[in-house]
Amino acid sequence: MVLQIGVIGVGGLGYLQAKTYAELGSVDIVAAADVTADARDLFEREFHAPAYETYRALLHEHGAELDAVTIVTPHTLHYEQTMACLESGLHVLVEKPMVTDVGHAKGLVEAAADRNLVLQVGYQRRFHDGFREIDRVLRSGRIGRLRAVDCFVSQNWIDNHRGTWRVDPQLSGGGQLYDTGSHVLDALVWLSHAQPTAVTAQIQYAMPDIDVDSVLTVRLERDAEPILASVAIVGDGVDATPREGYRFWGTDGTISYMDDELEIDEQNGAAYRTEMAIDADFDTLNRRKLRNFVDAIEGTAELAVPGTVGLTITALTEAAYEADATDSTVSVQSVVENATVQQ
Repeated sequence: MVLQIGVIGVGGLGYLQAKTYAELGSVDIVAAADVTADARDLFEREFHAPAYETYRALLHEHGAELDAVTIVTPHTLHYEQTMACLESGLHVLVEKPMVTDVGHAKGLVEAAADRNLVLQVGYQRRFHDGFREIDRVLRSGRIGRLRAVDCFVSQNWIDNHRGTWRVDPQLSGGGQLYDTGSHVLDALVWLSHAQPTAVTAQIQYAMPDIDVDSVLTVRLERDAEPILASVAIVGDGVDATPREGYRFWGTDGTISYMDDELEIDEQNGAAYRTEMAIDADFDTLNRRKLRNFVDAIEGTAELAVPGTVGLTITALTEAAYEADATDSTVSVQSVVENATVQQ
């Protein structure tokens, strides 16, 4: 089976994803859409396929021959584009965050389920060797029952993105918390194998509606047992080198992970520390992500990041914004329940 793929957004990451699809061997790239003429011209030269200015034109001209679409566009455009593709009967891989509105997230999840379509969100840490090893150790029970998690990311985000769509709230839907911070929230929820139930937050803004630094406390639950987490998202870092770290506290030990170095300390005194041989460069993670999407459509692999994950992370993010605005603890489930499904 050769999958017929369309790409919406072929500047930067979208172009790289098109190249990766072309290398998979079981995919034909049919067409693309991008608002930028230079991006369309490069796509047409590189892939010998047409590119359109709007996703609507792409779907009108090629919807009947497509099997799936990848969407790599500004955050607030994801809902309309993804819903249009699902309604056209197409499987969708949409980059993170899936959407920036909980009602939109609920609508997409329901639309995909009603049509038996694959809806995948582009959280790439689930394909990273280091994070997979953390998941393996946690699931093995080696450090006992997970009780608490500390995690952070720090980068010079605001300076790197001034003048781009990422600091335009009409396109980004928020700041660093919805950008790199979204990866951290996904890793927290995934690795804890728990559901976030409540959040408090203190958020600082670089400009109206564009957050730059956030500190969250999150209560999660797994098997009716609580897991407490602290999350620091720093987007105005003094160190230009991005840093990201996690510490997992269990009843029988801890796991620490930063800069591809994993350390396990067990209550019985045993310790394990190594710099892992990790194959986790951007191209590798991108290839694994797209391979999983294609394999899930073909029914040969379990979908790694379904749309329900996008709903959970959107709800947690929106609950954090509400918690900061109201200086209160916000129920994540209430945010989901109170959101009106939009289709």
